[in-house]
Amino acid sequence: MAKDATTAVNRRSDIISAAIEVFAEIGYYRATTAQVAARAAISQPYIFRFFPTKEALLMTALEVSWGRIIESFRQVVESASPEKLETDLITAYEEILASYRNEVFLQMQAQTIQEDSIRETMRSGFREVRLIVLEAFRKAEIMNAEERTMLFLARGMLCNIAEAIGMPELKEP
Repeated sequence: MAKDATTAVNRRSDIISAAIEVFAEIGYYRATTAQVAARAAISQPYIFRFFPTKEALLMTALEVSWGRIIESFRQVVESASPEKLETDLITAYEEILASYRNEVFLQMQAQTIQEDSIRETMRSGFREVRLIVLEAFRKAEIMNAEERTMLFLARGMLCNIAEAIGMPELKEP
């Protein structure tokens, strides 16, 4: 890859990371591309070289955050024994929540955004995660795989809420 192409990829990644932080901290609607640019230490017009709109930037940020969860869960599914599958998936998600807290907060905010493209990005992410977990539970012959999948996803949502409001006791069994 040429140096200019590498620099562009890195700058795009920097912009996405800055957007995740800014959107998670102050909210998508209140955030401006000027604030994202300042966080990424670039000029505001440079953002539009990569993203035609703030909404396109949000969609990409959400896709990155969902991709991280999906990849993590796929790795767990490939390596976990059936007996440890659910526990290993929970551990993987807890690690994501600890390391990529802003991405999770961004997803939580995006759940309330009514723009069709954002809603579809969120549905797509949830759909893929649900399918990975459901298929893994079925393959592991976990009883009531559909219900266990729903409970697993619900527990993840409860963990998000516990983290967001600073109430760790919600995560206790």
